Amino acid sequence: MAGGCGRGDRSELGHCGLRGPGRRAPLRHPLTVKPRVVNYLGGYPESLQNQARELLAQGTLGELLLRKYPKAHDVRSDRALFDLVQDLRTQHLRGGAAVNKVCYDSKLQVIAHALGTHTRRAQVQGNQLKARREIRIATVFREAPPEFLDMIVVHELAHLKHADHDKAFYQLCTHMLPDYHQLEFDVRLYLTYREAVGPLPWG
Repeated sequence: MAGGCGRGDRSELGHCGLRGPGRRAPLRHPLTVKPRVVNYLGGYPESLQNQARELLAQGTLGELLLRKYPKAHDVRSDRALFDLVQDLRTQHLRGGAAVNKVCYDSKLQVIAHALGTHTRRAQVQGNQLKARREIRIATVFREAPPEFLDMIVVHELAHLKHADHDKAFYQLCTHMLPDYHQLEFDVRLYLTYREAVGPLPWG
C-alpha cells in the first residue's frame, strides 16, 4: 500500500479518539518528534497532526494505542495469512481475481510502501499468458492487533479491482471493513510511534 489515506473522507476521521489519556503515567518519557515521522499522517488535517505530535512528545500515544488495541493477532505464518486473505476475498470479492501468493515480507520497507504491496505478474502456461497475483505484508505487522492486519489486507484486496486510490477504491474498502478509515488512521499513528520510539508490547 503506497500513498496515504482516503483524502476525501477526512470528515469521517474527526472522531479519532485522539484525546490525551488524562493524568495517567505515560508509557514513555517525553521525546523529541523526528520531522519525518509526521509523513505517515501527511494526508490528514493539520489539527490531527498537531494532536498526534503532542501525544507523542508527552509520551502518551503508545498508552492510548495499547488501551484501544490491547491484543495481538495470531496470524503468524504465511499459510495463516493466506487463509485470512482468502476468507475475506470469498466474502466480499466472489467474482474477483484469485490471489496466488500471500506472505509476510521482511524486505518490505514500511517507509517506502507504508503497509504492504500487491503485484501482478504475467506467467506463461503452455500457449497461454496468465496473471499471477501476489500480496505481501510488511513483517512488522506479524505482531500487531487483528484490526490493523484486517485493514491492511482489505486495502490490498481492494487493489485487485481498483488500481488507484479513488472514490471507488475507498468505497470498496469500507464495504469490506466499515471502520476502515478510522483503522487506517490508527495504523498510521502506530507507525508514527514505532519509528520514533519502537514497537509496542501487544499482548
